[in-house]
Amino acid sequence: MATWDKTLISRYGGPGPRYTSYPPAPQFHEEVSESDYAEAIDAGNAARRPLSLYVHIPFCSTVCYYCACNRVVTANHGRAAEYLKRLKQEIGLRAEQVDSQRPVTQIHWGGGTPTFLSDAQITELVYYMARHFTLREDDRGDYAIEIDPRTVDQARLGLLRGLGFNRISLGVQDLDLRVQQAVNRVQPYEMIRETMGWARDFGFKSINTDLIYGLPWQSESSLARTIEQIAELRPERISLYNYAHLPARFKIQRQIPDMALPSPEEKLSMFVRAGRILQDAGYTFIGMDHFALESDEIAVAQRNGLLHRNFQGYTLHGDADLLGFGVSAISQIGNLYAQNMKSLSQWSDAIDQAQSTIEQGYLLNRDDQMRRDLIMRLLCDLYVDMNLFSEQWQINFPDYFVDALAAWVEFEDQGLVRVDKQRLVITEQGRLVSRALVMPFDRYTQSEAINRFSRII
Repeated sequence: MATWDKTLISRYGGPGPRYTSYPPAPQFHEEVSESDYAEAIDAGNAARRPLSLYVHIPFCSTVCYYCACNRVVTANHGRAAEYLKRLKQEIGLRAEQVDSQRPVTQIHWGGGTPTFLSDAQITELVYYMARHFTLREDDRGDYAIEIDPRTVDQARLGLLRGLGFNRISLGVQDLDLRVQQAVNRVQPYEMIRETMGWARDFGFKSINTDLIYGLPWQSESSLARTIEQIAELRPERISLYNYAHLPARFKIQRQIPDMALPSPEEKLSMFVRAGRILQDAGYTFIGMDHFALESDEIAVAQRNGLLHRNFQGYTLHGDADLLGFGVSAISQIGNLYAQNMKSLSQWSDAIDQAQSTIEQGYLLNRDDQMRRDLIMRLLCDLYVDMNLFSEQWQINFPDYFVDALAAWVEFEDQGLVRVDKQRLVITEQGRLVSRALVMPFDRYTQSEAINRFSRII
């Protein structure tokens, strides 16, 4: 069980990368080309690696004031038809590059609001993907879609299940009415409970709920009530994210007055109490901001050292090549990251003109690959066997990482890590600030302006 020590969290919970990728996204640059993408695909074809497909649907009917996602707020559902046409073009072109024998083990539709699409459009897109990729028909794939509870009813959930989706993620954020009003996202507890009940009836094998701490008018006690209510509904997974208030970067956040926000000390108390409630309710702490029932696949994977992390969060499919479709979507193919254009108009123009949609990315060298492996193993498994790692990468671990190990002396003195002759271990006391503990192994953050990143906690 994690140790919820506010003093240590306060000391080491400052800004830092989320490590959904390594190197972190600020290192992406415009020199990544279409030929780099094609070479990465060819290498994946040769290795017959499985596929993970991400589809970005940017549209939202209303705006949530906390949001920092790439989204387009519109009441005009006609815009989705044009977007869908271009999205299918992109999928079709990429599918031509991929060996058709490679199975799709994971699908994730995110946004925006994927359920902004109509039933007919959702059906059309699923069938189009099925024609161009080898989807699993035995329900053993992880096929997930993000859902705004305000946009679905019982029939729609039945349609999604019938189309092959077996996991849903509900955007809840908070159940307190005053908080909901302050962020322009009102959705009663009864709506959440009813939606989850329908999902159970239709046989979705996993439900995730997204929650946020640090929202306007939120308090330790109000968040605790939300956590308790959600825990009673027993979703398999709960994500608890730290709200990053960056109104200079995200204009919509200027709708939130600074005076309504909880202080850093209050946010810390919220997170600590929430974590304790969830662990007392039988949830396992996964990595940095996720909780899962002990029987859930990612909790089992964490115990067995099989957990991975990518742009979709924690996953069992670290061996899969991730192909991203749609505006701003990111692909991770072997040693290549490639991100699509973040402007909808630019992405649309590129599709119309049969040009590359890639805006930026990164091609990892051997040092990058090695550090990625190390950082992800520490964040997922909470330990690394230095002897095995040295053998795998043909290095002398203490010599290669001498500077990072020197930085770990302070962490060891604080009880956050343990270092012996063979293993690096992040302790239960240290796991809440694990992102800070792996930063010494990140050669980019040493020269990066750390304040560009959101706070760890």
